[in-house]
Amino acid sequence: MATFDEVELGDHVCWHLGPTALAVPEGARAYLADGVLYGDKVVIVDTIGSTSGVLPLDDSFLPSTAVVLDCSQPRDSGTVLAAVRREARTAAREGFRAVRVLTERVHRTSLEAAEELLTQELGLDEFAAESGAMVVCAFRPLQWDPATLDNVVSVHPHEMGTRAARPSFRMYCTGTDMWSVDGVIDSQCAPAFSAAAQAAIRKTPTVTLRFDRLEMIDAAGMQALVDAARHLPGSRVLVEGANETVRLCWQLAGYSGADLPVVMAV
Repeated sequence: MATFDEVELGDHVCWHLGPTALAVPEGARAYLADGVLYGDKVVIVDTIGSTSGVLPLDDSFLPSTAVVLDCSQPRDSGTVLAAVRREARTAAREGFRAVRVLTERVHRTSLEAAEELLTQELGLDEFAAESGAMVVCAFRPLQWDPATLDNVVSVHPHEMGTRAARPSFRMYCTGTDMWSVDGVIDSQCAPAFSAAAQAAIRKTPTVTLRFDRLEMIDAAGMQALVDAARHLPGSRVLVEGANETVRLCWQLAGYSGADLPVVMAV
């Protein structure tokens, strides 16, 4: 996406902030102001613990109906998602068309925190797809290690801003416990794909991956998928819509018919 004007109902956007971003750009201000014009409720999710900096929250900036959620110290991994779902239900009762969510994601260095963030982003994507909400997640690329940022970008259907190159693959919600995967999965992005698949499996023990738009997956990508499914005992992944080449590669790799938690539908 080039501008906030392109953000539509049901979109989940990864916004890459510039290195000198100290205030919300006019485009983002307009994105929130349009909430009044279109009858949307503005929801600011504070995951940083500060109302200064990139998201200055003052009366001149926010619509009067805006809600600020303090999720800077979440009690559990589902706090952010539960909070925005609650606001969406409230907005529906109050007669709003939808909710417009804006949040800046905070960088944490631990592996568990990175995994939790990925799970949250998949949850936000599912929330946007199901409710028609507009969700914009802001990231400062210079504060993130490239691997974690690549993982995050891959689970956003859209991206904009600096360093907003299209990821080699993308995984996004297309239904209940169903995720579409497009692009190319090779040895370079296999770790990111494994992380995204594991995050989806952590949400529910049985998931469906749609490969209709997946162009290619190599041996490293297939192994990453199998490892992700094996990561949590009792998990099951059903792959649907794979093209003939992908199905043949799966078979030649010895995965077809094997006692695996991943099933490639014909």
